[in-house]
Amino acid sequence: MRNSGENLQLTVNNLTFSYNDAGPSDAPTIIFIHGFPFNKSMWAGQVDALKDRYRLIAYDVRGHGDSDAGQEDFAIELFVNDLLSLMDALKLDRVILCGLSMGGYIALNAVLHYPKRFGALILSDTQCTADTAEAKEKRMKAIESIRENGVEKYAEESVKNLFAPESFATKEKEIAAIKSMILKTPEQVLSKTLLALSKRKETCSNLYKIKIPTLILVGEADKITPPAAARVMHEKIQHSVLSTIAHAGHLSNLEHPTEFNDQLQAFLHRCTEKSFSFQKPVWMDR
Repeated sequence: MRNSGENLQLTVNNLTFSYNDAGPSDAPTIIFIHGFPFNKSMWAGQVDALKDRYRLIAYDVRGHGDSDAGQEDFAIELFVNDLLSLMDALKLDRVILCGLSMGGYIALNAVLHYPKRFGALILSDTQCTADTAEAKEKRMKAIESIRENGVEKYAEESVKNLFAPESFATKEKEIAAIKSMILKTPEQVLSKTLLALSKRKETCSNLYKIKIPTLILVGEADKITPPAAARVMHEKIQHSVLSTIAHAGHLSNLEHPTEFNDQLQAFLHRCTEKSFSFQKPVWMDR
């Protein structure tokens, strides 16, 4: 029997995961994966906009929000295993997957390794490349800074790069919410995730294998994963749709939710109109 509501708990891989579950039980299911170092609450605006027509699940990635961290070293592959185990526990055969930033890395990895489990893909403000040597060094310095100076300084510096310049005058509530999410993330989780992100593998060379409907969204002022990175994925994923969100940086779903949700709804409508089977019983095919 399905549980619906907010801050639900489910034991997966011997850890407690926290998730929100809204919308009709018999509707196509969308799973939202948040970015780093945020939590499932960042998708509230999308859940509210889509809950009448879709079943929507937003969960906290291992160690983030209210989900347990466990003792293992973090890795994108570990996060993917958690996702698939969560789907199995919820008896979800095939879903639509939506990931932002780190959530996009997880989504790409999942779709490439378990293609039969996913009916459509939404990639927001993410990229397919691995970290450059410069990016890896930056993450190592961030780990050192967190260790020496605590989370407060890291949160202050992070927020500066996450939003479009104009958002600092118009999105005070959203900026405060994101800063609060970062501050609530344990130092060890921040460090373990930064290390995992620095070690992730590129997926660009395998994007041609993605055959499901794919929407790529990017904020026009995204400094972390810029529009050029989105165009690379668009060129490599056959029949993908690329949309640039005006007046938005790296958190386009929060900075311009109206445009983001409009693009999301239009894409989902096209998918369901063409009768893509999102619930084909293939969950034992893993």
